[in-house]
Parts: sequence; C-alpha cells; structure tokens
Amino acid sequence: MIEVRDLVYDYPTKRALFGVSFDIQPGTITALVGPNGAGKTTLLRCLAALERPYGGHVKIDGIDTRDDPRAIHERLGYLPDFYGLYDELTVLRSLIFAARAHGIPAAKAAETARAAAQNVSLGDRLGDRASELSRGLRQRLAIAQAIVHTPKVLLLDEPASGLDPDARRDLSHLLLGLRDKGITLIVSSHILSELEDYASEMLIMEGGRIAGGKQISVAAGEGKTYVRIELAEAKAGFAPALKAVSGVEVLEADDAKALISMEDNAGARAALLETLIKAGFKVAAFTPERRRLEDAYFEKTRKGSAP
Repeated sequence: MIEVRDLVYDYPTKRALFGVSFDIQPGTITALVGPNGAGKTTLLRCLAALERPYGGHVKIDGIDTRDDPRAIHERLGYLPDFYGLYDELTVLRSLIFAARAHGIPAAKAAETARAAAQNVSLGDRLGDRASELSRGLRQRLAIAQAIVHTPKVLLLDEPASGLDPDARRDLSHLLLGLRDKGITLIVSSHILSELEDYASEMLIMEGGRIAGGKQISVAAGEGKTYVRIELAEAKAGFAPALKAVSGVEVLEADDAKALISMEDNAGARAALLETLIKAGFKVAAFTPERRRLEDAYFEKTRKGSAP
C-alpha cells in the first residue's frame, strides 16, 4: 500500500530525512514514534504529497507522489497536529464543506457527510456547532473531515494530544474501527502506552532516519504470541536451534536469550520447551508476553541503531 525508498528531504539550513525506506501493508496501523525534531512530521507531509522530496520516492497505492499529487489526495486523508475547524458551522455543514472540497458532487455531499459522521460516532451530533463540542468530539469531527472522501490511507499527527483518558480510549476504538473498514493508518504520537492499544507495527524516527533500518512488528499476529526465552548458561547454536523448529519465528536471538513468535497454544509452548531441554539448553526463563512498544523503542534507540 505504501512504499518509501531512499527518501531525502532538506530544509534551507538542515537535512530532515536521510534516505528513509520502508513498506507498509494494507489494513495495518503503524505507530510513528521518536523525539521532537526526529523528522516525523516532515515524513508525514512527504507521504501526504504536501512536500516534494529532494531524493527518493513515495508511492501510495502504486502512484508516485511527485507524479500525481492530486491522485494521492484522492486516496489519502491527513490530519495535522494543529488543525482548524469552522466553529460556527454545524457538524453536518463542516462535513459537507469538506466533501465538496474533495470534489464530491453537491448532490452526494450531504449523504457522504452523514456517512462520515456515522463512521466516527457523530451521527447524533449533526446539528451541533463545532464550538459546542468537547475536545474529544472536535477531534472526531476533524478525523471525519479527513475521511469524508473514503480514503485508503489515513495519516494522523499527534491525534491524542490534549485528550483526557476517556477520550484517548474512545480514539483507540475509533482507529481500530477505521482499520476494520479497510483503511491503512499511520499514527504519530509520543504516548507509547496509548499506541499499544491499536498499533501492529512501529517506525522509530531518530535523527531523520529509521532506527534499525526498518519497522518493528509489535503484534505477534492472530493466533500467535511472543515468548521470551533466557538460558542459565550461554550456549552456541541456540538461535539456529530455534530457527529449525517449525512454526517458530525468531525475532531476536543470541547464545543466551531470544524473543520469538509462535502459535498461542499451551501445548505448542510445552513441546518447544521440551525440545530445547532435550537439546541440552538450560532454560531459565520461558515467558509468553505482549511486546510493549516502550520496550521495543528503547531497545532500538539505546543500541544506537541509526547509522
């Protein structure tokens, strides 16, 4: 769905992106994380065909952003960190305006606006003015404006900023619902615990580069689980032994510890543990776990993986 290759972007006094490359599959939610100034917003604006890269390319749904930015805008919704709403317009009028701005014919604009409102659970607020909405509902209205033209990709820059815990939970449910409707999402945020609720992949920006060179899977996949294994004594051949086991995907491994993905089944875990012990590996810990974004983030940034 999204292909980025060797992306370079320069501001007048500094380089913001240094040869960034990655792929994002359709129907996923990718967390874009990193410190301030790492290049997250610049990357999102390049993906949205709002900035023209100095080198490399971005393709969305097979279309190069440099060749046909208007076609990209038809397929993509973008909500920046600082967005504006017309406070005196009702929810319905705001969405009709957004629909017409995206080229939807006048005869279909109201129907399209109502559908977008339903998608973000604002169907009962169509007559309310934007100024009358809470911070969380204003965020929903802004997202509805970004998806009113039914895009295939949605980019969100710090969507949870300023939201209270209840509104953040509602936002998580909303984003999962949009994913289930077939939208591919990239969400930039500093709140790693919130991203854990819905993200399946993570891209870590560090100094204008992707830490580790690629995105990290943070969800084992349907029917699978992560298992962290530690040996009491390091032993050569531990990683190859794990890779040789059918149904086991080795994510990280050395002679003393490993993180794997495997079938979420107690019998399968017991069989793997038995196999390792029979092979002479002194297993000290064998722990199913949910891989936390925070742990994965600090693993990459502390290693200084960016070139």
